[in-house]
Amino acid sequence: MKPIQSFYLLIFALLSYNSVSAQYGNGYNNGYGNGYGRGSGMGMDRSMMQGPQSTPSKPKEVPAEETAAKIVEQMKPEVNLDELQAIAITNVLADSMREQGVLLKNESSSQDQKIEQMNALREVTTKKITAFLNPGQVEKYTAFMANFKEIKKPKSKKKKDKDSKETKEVKEDTEAIKPAE
Repeated sequence: MKPIQSFYLLIFALLSYNSVSAQYGNGYNNGYGNGYGRGSGMGMDRSMMQGPQSTPSKPKEVPAEETAAKIVEQMKPEVNLDELQAIAITNVLADSMREQGVLLKNESSSQDQKIEQMNALREVTTKKITAFLNPGQVEKYTAFMANFKEIKKPKSKKKKDKDSKETKEVKEDTEAIKPAE
């Protein structure tokens, strides 16, 4: 009986050693018992492995200069701007957008006050821009801005308009096909 007990004891010891060595790194500097304490190998906290905690972040704000440059690039061919006018108008638009951001973030103003301030800012910006334009360009600028406001309308309206246009086109197509049959 003695040899069988010692055999079982040996098997148990080997299996235990294998389990323990697997947990504690198995000599390959991984695991959480390799002498470097907490924070290395597989014994790390899950939060340590992820790096900095990611909080739901708001979308990155595009710099005012970049947005103004895009608007002026669209405006250039339609209003026939030269390079000097384009640079000056880009600067005016960038300043205006920065001021808009400040006005929108101002929590001490009510919604009505913000709307009034935005309208006043828009008028001032328009006056500054038209000061750089000749009379023919001013007309083209007002047409461009009216067109630009239509582009900026909410997407839901555009989608509804697009859907209604598509249904009208389908109806027209089906009406055109019916008499031909």
